[in-house]
Amino acid sequence: MDIIPLTVAPRTAEHDVRQLRRESRVPCNLYGNEMKATNLSADHNEIYKVYSQAGESTLVELTVDAKKVPVLFHELQFDPVSDRITHVDFYAVNMKKEIDANIPVHIIGKSPAIADLGGILVMGHDHVKVMCLPANLPHALEVDISTIVEFDQHVSVKDIAVPTGVRIVDDLDMVIASVQEPRKEEAASTAAAEAVPAEGAAAPAGEEKKEGAAE
Repeated sequence: MDIIPLTVAPRTAEHDVRQLRRESRVPCNLYGNEMKATNLSADHNEIYKVYSQAGESTLVELTVDAKKVPVLFHELQFDPVSDRITHVDFYAVNMKKEIDANIPVHIIGKSPAIADLGGILVMGHDHVKVMCLPANLPHALEVDISTIVEFDQHVSVKDIAVPTGVRIVDDLDMVIASVQEPRKEEAASTAAAEAVPAEGAAAPAGEEKKEGAAE
């Protein structure tokens, strides 16, 4: 089980959130699992590092004073200019109860329809919803597109490799990815580009104008 540690500090009503941010700290809220909502704060660089590793699909173990709480990142707010994290909501989980979570889907393999026919990969969904115990929560799931050998074929939820103890609750026929034929405009543009002689190359026979020929 992957679980990433993060140390946070209690935050009272006297803490001004603007001052916290000026001190490079992020105001946070903790709730869920029938616990009382709690105000916290965390070092910005540390919480940014942990979120980069965990995303919203990997357990994080918060240390608040001497107490440890397993949580998931639930909602984040970012500054529109600097892209710094400005607020975080953590959701506390019960390790003995199943939870639902959105898990990213990663594409693996090489599709012959792309490699050999020049097809275009089209993603229908890049996340699926799963149910499992928190200890079984996968960081990501994989689907192999090497089975797509022709245009307009696809892989769906039922093609995703799912680990033991995890079940996907989305429709099994929901399309994850497909391969489409390239648009005619793109094909024509590529053909035209290939037909243009390289700089300095001789012009096709019969097209080179002779010196002194009439205009």
